[in-house]
Amino acid sequence: MQKKKIVFIYNPISGTTGKKLILSQVESKLDLDQFDYSLQKTNYAGHATLLAKEAVAAGADIVCAIGGDGTVNEVGRALINTETALAIIPCGSGNGLARHLHIPIDPIHAIELINEGSVRKMDYGMIDSHPFFCTCGVGFDAFISQKFAKSKQRGPLAYIENVLVSGLGYNPETYDIDIVDEKEEHTVHKAFLISCANASQYGNNVYIAPQASVRDGLLDVTILEPFTVIDAPQIAIQLFNGTIDQNSRISTFRCKSLTIHRSNPGVIHFDGDPSTADREVAVSIVPKGLLCVCPKKEGVFDVADNIQYTLMEQFGMIQMHSEALIRANKKTNRKLREKGKSIVKKLKPRK
Repeated sequence: MQKKKIVFIYNPISGTTGKKLILSQVESKLDLDQFDYSLQKTNYAGHATLLAKEAVAAGADIVCAIGGDGTVNEVGRALINTETALAIIPCGSGNGLARHLHIPIDPIHAIELINEGSVRKMDYGMIDSHPFFCTCGVGFDAFISQKFAKSKQRGPLAYIENVLVSGLGYNPETYDIDIVDEKEEHTVHKAFLISCANASQYGNNVYIAPQASVRDGLLDVTILEPFTVIDAPQIAIQLFNGTIDQNSRISTFRCKSLTIHRSNPGVIHFDGDPSTADREVAVSIVPKGLLCVCPKKEGVFDVADNIQYTLMEQFGMIQMHSEALIRANKKTNRKLREKGKSIVKKLKPRK
């Protein structure tokens, strides 16, 4: 049987988990009877897209993004509408797509998923000229993505700090929305944010569109109306427990495409990356445009699933670090033995 070709693309300076440790797991856990593999390091923003395009041109069956949602987006955009599948070993600060797709957060189980070879088609979205796989939008979440991109601190705590510091002083805008599907519809909303979701969450299990699916050919649009300080704790809880669509401040609908009109050009975001855009912002879904290595199940975890997922994640990380320590100890012991032999040899009397 001919082996499949898989290319692993990683950003050495991004993410929350040591890349050297993950790469060592790729070398030890990947099924080499199935795969020929190569490792590619990115050197600048956008390099992952170029490397992934080269992998597609070279006939790679799978390109694996080792990183967070930014790296996943860069790799994924090169694979849309091709026969090359996206795989993910998540190690970012949010890991929104991996979490929605129930891809294990710990590298060992993520590699085992690749070995299983479960490839499925999924949708992707477009906001203006930018592909996205989780969410895109305008308003506060785009504003925060811009601030977060400039922040030197990473991780969920830094993100929460930006949200808390900036949230109360943010001024909601008025948006005109044109829905262009089988039946055209025009609405006007004063909104804190408008999120267009292919997947259910931003990352870190913050569910902005709990009912979203990457396989239904639809965008899940969430409009969060202006709210008070009294409303904020309830909104925060519902974002984390997957019930935000039940909040009275939320309007939701599904569509295939829409255009958002605002009074001035401004920031948008796609999978958490900020960009500037004109007053009119076009968003659409592309059904089944990407092959992805992922489990069959997707979306919001129920309580039992979430506990199991968390335990597997913690166990996998402990296992990975334990194996690294064992390898380090073996290497140290080998050096000590060699050093001991050298000393003994020097002390041995000459004839």
